[in-house]
Amino acid sequence: MGDKTKEHPGAAGRATAADHPASVRNVVLVGHSGSGKTTLVEALALTAGAVNRAGRVEDGGTVSDYDDIEHRQQRSVQLSLVPVEWNGIKINILDTPGYADFVGELRAGLRAADAALFVVSASDGVDGSTRMVWEECAAVGMPRAIVVTHLEAARADFEEMTRVCAEAFGADDPDAVLPLYLPLHGPQGPDGHAPVTGLVGLLTQKLFDYSSGERKESEPGPDQLPDIDEARNRLIEGIIAESEDETLMDRYLGGERIDLKTLIEDLERAVARGAFFPVLAAAPAADGARQGLGTVELLELVTGGFPTPFEHPTPGVTTIDGEPREITPCDTGGPLVAEVVKTASDPYVGRVSLVRVFSGTLRPDETVHVSGHGLADRGHEDHDVDEKIGALSTPFGKQQRPVTHVIAGDLACVAKLGRAETGDTLSGKDDPLLMEPWEMPDPLLPLAIQAHSKADEDKLSQGLSRLVAEDPTMRLEQNQDTHQVVLWCLGEAHADVALERLRSRYGVQVDVVPHRVSLRETFAGRSAGRGRHVKQSGGHGQFAICEIEVEPLPGGSGIEFVDKVVGGAVPRQFIPSVEKGIRAQATKGVAAGYQLVDVRVTLLDGKAHSVDSSDAAFQTAGALALREAAADARIHLLEPVAEISVLVGDDYVGAVMSDLSGRRGRVLGTEQTSGGRTLIRAEVPEFEIGRYAVDLRSLSHGTARFSRAYARHEPMPPQIAEKIREQVKEAS
Repeated sequence: MGDKTKEHPGAAGRATAADHPASVRNVVLVGHSGSGKTTLVEALALTAGAVNRAGRVEDGGTVSDYDDIEHRQQRSVQLSLVPVEWNGIKINILDTPGYADFVGELRAGLRAADAALFVVSASDGVDGSTRMVWEECAAVGMPRAIVVTHLEAARADFEEMTRVCAEAFGADDPDAVLPLYLPLHGPQGPDGHAPVTGLVGLLTQKLFDYSSGERKESEPGPDQLPDIDEARNRLIEGIIAESEDETLMDRYLGGERIDLKTLIEDLERAVARGAFFPVLAAAPAADGARQGLGTVELLELVTGGFPTPFEHPTPGVTTIDGEPREITPCDTGGPLVAEVVKTASDPYVGRVSLVRVFSGTLRPDETVHVSGHGLADRGHEDHDVDEKIGALSTPFGKQQRPVTHVIAGDLACVAKLGRAETGDTLSGKDDPLLMEPWEMPDPLLPLAIQAHSKADEDKLSQGLSRLVAEDPTMRLEQNQDTHQVVLWCLGEAHADVALERLRSRYGVQVDVVPHRVSLRETFAGRSAGRGRHVKQSGGHGQFAICEIEVEPLPGGSGIEFVDKVVGGAVPRQFIPSVEKGIRAQATKGVAAGYQLVDVRVTLLDGKAHSVDSSDAAFQTAGALALREAAADARIHLLEPVAEISVLVGDDYVGAVMSDLSGRRGRVLGTEQTSGGRTLIRAEVPEFEIGRYAVDLRSLSHGTARFSRAYARHEPMPPQIAEKIREQVKEAS
């Protein structure tokens, strides 16, 4: 770790294909938008010698946020892999977006990583969404460390932020969240702010000065040691408390001096198994500097304290038929099991898949089996196909650097997998396997679109299929009731990126149109109708008369047809024709153009002609009879009602419940859950929750989440139904 480094080892060169899982570390960066994750990635790449002093790679681009959309929006919108090398260890740094709309990219990064760095801004603190991700990592035992950034801010206080982090992340054991270093401050400026110029290692009691642009180690003066004694003693006690050596605490309390080597080894083991969470400080390099403050210490923590892929349990694996399959973790000679954690389209090489290999070794030009199951509800059809993979490469900014193989535990990009989608499993063609999918948030913001022109219409289907193949948090719906194409997204920013990608990447221009809710119609009471279709225009005429009665049924009954004709008034061969005409008209609606449901239609009587009656004539008569019955009846418009569950912090329960009431919602109940949160269950008309994904985030400051499920259709309030009817009349 940082305290073990005697001197800076210098630039370690660019990352290459790893030859052994023990020489790989997979680390995901987590933090809210603006916390400094991308800046930190570039600072680490600079210290590791992977980029030049301007933070650029050879082609002039940056190692992260290199997508054109990210440049325009000035924020990360996708998962980026930045591999660097330090002390002979390949570090795959996974930079994730901090904005809530792109949580799917974060989940992909968590799936591919073995440990997480939580990046916290000293000027902004810890937000609710970051706490929630910490809890998710804690639930699966993922090792974590905390990096405090933005120490250059005027009111930045590292010690205070350490306390905040211990409070936010150390609910079970605050003494497991402790700093490994304390900042050294330079002279105060005119504004009274003393910049951080270096660090002091609490274990080794060494000073690391970064003020010259390079890390220089020195011994502290006698007057500086007392200032760190309290923090040092607390750190040692925290390490010993997590030690696997149960005698260590007794020896320490008995006055025995624990040697530095033992402390560092116990610290590394505690970090690797997710029992201790060190806090570090980092800052980007100043202009012309070669190292950012704290970057060496951070790289040492990652290589020395974070787990190897051997220590990462393999997610559940089954055969294609669902039979469980035991897979030895990170066995480079075992059966191939790899997962597509990200899919992108390159204008020159086509589809590129970022893959994490969990077992076996992946090589160029071999044929693999591609399995995708379990995401059919999001527009991703189940598939099992064999494909020949193309070149393997390691991404670095916009560059792709070829590699000869990818072993278990490593990540790389695979070209030319035409059918592979995010979340798919790659396995041997003769031994097809399937990994259990990772949890994805439900997209709950509807975006109704239509092609801008005929040329766009021809390309729309292919563009949309590619879009959802890249992003499993996006769901494509072809609504049969409203005849709309709907992209379900996680939020407005997610929707904006989807539209931008359709336009810039796939050349499809679309227009956003109002999202229509699937309404229904039904009869409020009994009514009768007579359908008369009699025409004579030379040759065979058309003759059909039928009389019906319509009555409402309970919700969910659909259309029930009953034949009560006596005496052959309607010949038997034409009774199905009447039913067909009635059902066709019910599909078109009888009042506002929405499907008619939940009625019983009884055929009572009718007339036929021996020559002019026909199947078509009685279909028309049945439709006319239903329309006449509707004209004399009161028709209810039925709106869909969703049952929603909102998980929200206790501080926002009142505001959320008040908001639900304003949406015509009915609260069904509440229950306390862990972590100071409440689960609210309610029924709300779908008309009122079209933008709830956006509004709830604003209402709860990004800390609430909700799910929804269709409950039933029920009558709309008369005043709202009348507005809908007027809109239909105006549109027609």
